[in-house]
Amino acid sequence: MKKLLLLLALCSFSFYNQAQKLTVAQLDSAFVRENYVKTQYEIEMRDGVKLFTNVYTPKDASANKKYPIILKRTCYSVAPYGKDQLPNLISNSRYLMREKFIFVEQDVRGRWMSEGNFTNMTPHISNKNSNKDIDEASDTYDTIDWLVKNLPNNNGNVGQFGTSYPGFYTIAGALCGHPALKAASPQAPIADFFFDDFHHNGAFTMGYGLTFPVFGVQHPKPTTNSWYDEQFPKIKTFDGFEWYKTMSPLKNLGENYANNFFWQEHVEHPNYDEFWQKRNILPHLKNIKHAPAFMVVGGWFDAEDLYGPLSIYKTLEKNNPNIYNSIVMGPFGHGDWSRERGHHFHSNIYFGDSIATHYQKNIELKFFKHFLKEAGDGNSKLAEATLFDTGKKEWKEFAEYPVKTAQKIDFYLNPNGKIATGTPAKGFAEFVSDPSKPVPYTEDPKQILGFSPRNYMSEDQRFAGRRTDVLTFETDVLTEDITLGGEIMAKLKISTTGSDADWFVKLVDVYPGDEKNSPYTPAHITLGGYQQMVRSEIMRSRFRNSFSKPEPLIANKVTDINFRLQDVLHTFKKGHKIMIQVQSTVFPLFDINPQKYVENIYKAKESDFQKATHRVYGDSKISVEVLK
Repeated sequence: MKKLLLLLALCSFSFYNQAQKLTVAQLDSAFVRENYVKTQYEIEMRDGVKLFTNVYTPKDASANKKYPIILKRTCYSVAPYGKDQLPNLISNSRYLMREKFIFVEQDVRGRWMSEGNFTNMTPHISNKNSNKDIDEASDTYDTIDWLVKNLPNNNGNVGQFGTSYPGFYTIAGALCGHPALKAASPQAPIADFFFDDFHHNGAFTMGYGLTFPVFGVQHPKPTTNSWYDEQFPKIKTFDGFEWYKTMSPLKNLGENYANNFFWQEHVEHPNYDEFWQKRNILPHLKNIKHAPAFMVVGGWFDAEDLYGPLSIYKTLEKNNPNIYNSIVMGPFGHGDWSRERGHHFHSNIYFGDSIATHYQKNIELKFFKHFLKEAGDGNSKLAEATLFDTGKKEWKEFAEYPVKTAQKIDFYLNPNGKIATGTPAKGFAEFVSDPSKPVPYTEDPKQILGFSPRNYMSEDQRFAGRRTDVLTFETDVLTEDITLGGEIMAKLKISTTGSDADWFVKLVDVYPGDEKNSPYTPAHITLGGYQQMVRSEIMRSRFRNSFSKPEPLIANKVTDINFRLQDVLHTFKKGHKIMIQVQSTVFPLFDINPQKYVENIYKAKESDFQKATHRVYGDSKISVEVLK
């Protein structure tokens, strides 16, 4: 008997060791294959177009054990294709996957294996009069209606989520009015391409220059292969800064995209005209019929879509006072809440461990379980706003957002380089902006030639502050913590010798000179004196009064330039300093303003670019909200 017990113990120990050797990815893959079965469908929309759809159903689903549906609609492919091909992880969350839902993934029209033509940010049609009036809401309705009527063993409840472009499809789909849609989580959703992704306040995001083939080439027919690969520019250098210099003026970049419909739309619509306005989803987020519960998710360091989640949450809150609406903002870059990396960094800053896991397990899973499997009465035990303080590096919960008790404070930009909180000073600070020698947005050459910029949102800004064409203003060393929580407004008083100019404003956390590195700080980084960017935004002067009707500046006339920098929740700790930097170029993140007013910057000539002297006056201020 003792020998038998010993043998069993040894076998158990051996099995345990083998299990320990399996990676998390291998365990996920095994779970998928043991617990899910895949089916594929072509779901017909009301206009006859068929959308390719993968469905992953728990194997134990039955008439006595029904599961809710979680839907993701995407333009980025629902691969793997083939009914016998299973992914290693469903939904990018092992917690949702192990909880078990019927997961549905669909190629939107005009993409990959779906029929039809692709439209960027499909305009929403509020009043549909025929089956030809189609948009993302109608496609979502038709898909949900088919799923609940045709998928075996579903419980009639549907949730939808997705990150980035799929985040837009989620918020647009939430307008469909289907009563089965109970929960929607738009994550890093695009709201408006004139303020998200491809533009910021109308300034063109040149750092997206390599993405146009993905969004501007129609597929010839449904396909499992990327049809746009040959459209990418052929780059024969690793120096992204210099390559983008050869792409300026923008007409040079355009030579790569003569047959790209999305690039041509940019060139033909340089202002916020009807073309862009009708692609804005925000005006439609009111009086939503059969509104699902919302959980909007974003990252404080999301270089692609920060405007979207903040604007969508606030617009839903303002226009739909009786719905369930919540927001989660973490210390994430674009979509990083779906990727657990253990020690969580953004750029070189360490924020803690397993932060993505915390979000997936304790926030996202709770949301979908409550509304799709449980009571769904709104008592989810989740906060209205779950926000990460990027200075204290900890989660905070709020019953409302923005926080109504926040105190508004103005930081005046004193010409002597100080930040003042009392009476503004007279005079001005000035610098010469030379378009031929633009200020880089990063010291890291690797990210310049990437698909899109990412790390700059928290990078060290000392390299910029040491330039003569960057103005720097800072407080004295703080004697106590100060927490900024809410919106930031830049209210500049400027003048220039030119007739147009860009203004890039940065809020920076200056670390003490003796700041110690974390145990995980990269070896080549020293945090002593680090100038961590907390928030930044650009504003193009021509749009100061109207984004649809640009107008030149009058040379040497003092002019108001007002714009939002987006929200923050950041504690500047005792011993740190608060810094504001102001510059005109931030290249090649954004295109270079000629500083001479031209009707269409996409068509500007080299001769249009000129030096200009810019002044920032002492009554300029950055308005912030302070939490006590």
